[in-house]
Amino acid sequence: MAQINLLPWREERRQELKRQFLVTLGLVVALGAGLVILGDRIVTEQIENQTARNQYLTSNIKELDKQVAEIRELEKRRNQLLERMQVIQELQGNRPIIVRVLDQLVRTVPDGVFYTALSTKGKTISITGIAESNNRVSSLMRRLDASAWLAEPNLDKVRAAPQFGDQATTFNLTVKVKAPASEDESGEG
Repeated sequence: MAQINLLPWREERRQELKRQFLVTLGLVVALGAGLVILGDRIVTEQIENQTARNQYLTSNIKELDKQVAEIRELEKRRNQLLERMQVIQELQGNRPIIVRVLDQLVRTVPDGVFYTALSTKGKTISITGIAESNNRVSSLMRRLDASAWLAEPNLDKVRAAPQFGDQATTFNLTVKVKAPASEDESGEG
């Protein structure tokens, strides 16, 4: 038994194991590379898919922004139209009031009093005029206070005006416009 040489067999076995190891290693490397490439493709596809979704959302957001801008412009126009309509309605609603107030101003003027100027600011009427005497101005203020459409007469200024007569005066007063509580009161003079 001393002459049996087992080295070539062992050498062949080592070569065979080495080849199997290299083949297995090659397969593992190929499988790893395949998995890496597959993972890369999956991630790249997901990134492209998400990018496409983002672009879709961005384009739709731009469209919606345009629509929101149009809606805001339409709302602005609508509000402007509503404001105009409200102003027109107020003017139409105030038309009879203005006529009645002017009628009351004429009805409350006593003899010997003349208006030289009328001006309004809001619901306040400023009256400038000439009276034959201070008593006539007092009478005018009492009549204005008794009117259903006028309230709170306030005498601002009284000056003697000898060019119109011995006791003549010029006056400035303000009176506020008020709506009567009912239509029956508006007929009183």
